[in-house]
Amino acid sequence: MSTIANRYEFVLLFDVENGNPNGDPDAGNMPRLDPETGHGLVTDVCLKRKIRNHVALTKGNEAGFQIYIQEKAVLNETNTLAYKEYNLKPEKKKLPKKVEDARKVTGWMCANFYDIRAFGAVMTTEVNCGQVRGPVQLAFATSVEPVFSQEISITRMAVTNIKDLEKERTMGRKHIIPYGLYFAKGFVSAPLAEKTGFNEADLELLWNALINMFEHDRSAARGVMSSRKLFVFKHADNLGNAPAHKLFDLVQVKRKQGSDGPARSFADYEVSVGTAPAGVELLEKL
Repeated sequence: MSTIANRYEFVLLFDVENGNPNGDPDAGNMPRLDPETGHGLVTDVCLKRKIRNHVALTKGNEAGFQIYIQEKAVLNETNTLAYKEYNLKPEKKKLPKKVEDARKVTGWMCANFYDIRAFGAVMTTEVNCGQVRGPVQLAFATSVEPVFSQEISITRMAVTNIKDLEKERTMGRKHIIPYGLYFAKGFVSAPLAEKTGFNEADLELLWNALINMFEHDRSAARGVMSSRKLFVFKHADNLGNAPAHKLFDLVQVKRKQGSDGPARSFADYEVSVGTAPAGVELLEKL
């Protein structure tokens, strides 16, 4: 299948109810916040992790849809598979001397791992498979309004050792955001897709992952997270027909008339999209 022939930008609106969408390990796992504005943040890495998990869940048994960056992956062992495919012997931290052999091992990694085709990867470990710049990129998601981070006390009823059985129950803490609606921006480059082999089927899988990635990512810590809207801007050609920032500005999220006080659901907002400029088609996926 040929690679994608069009440039895309997209906007994903997702929300959280009574949960922590992306804890900061440097701040006691509190929800990430912009300290100057109080707006909530969700990192691009967090969103890519959820996309990877969805692809692994839905396509993990199919050839070409393995996930390179996953829990407990040993990257040197994974990279060695590309060398074995072409009966090549890896040289420590170096690509094969022949250019065609170097292209082969990098190309094999792109063909077999969805997240490399989509997001790119730095595969310059001891077993070197090169570097790939991916066509799909995301920015940090930012909440539409400032969010309130609340600390909740919890108690532990069970104990680990019998000697602790008569001790007082230990206390714990968890951080939640009562409600937050987040605005995420993304980009898909056709010229970079040509280099990694990212095709139309891969693109449809990306849209499906953005819509459904929270459905099998449930946990007590994350509360209720949901994808609410997905707007895709499709350009007429591979280089694009309008600046990305102008397309993102077309998506406006405002409070509904009569909605006062802190927002507590998606129903407190109304979403509108302006007219796309010439050469750009608006696709509402969700």
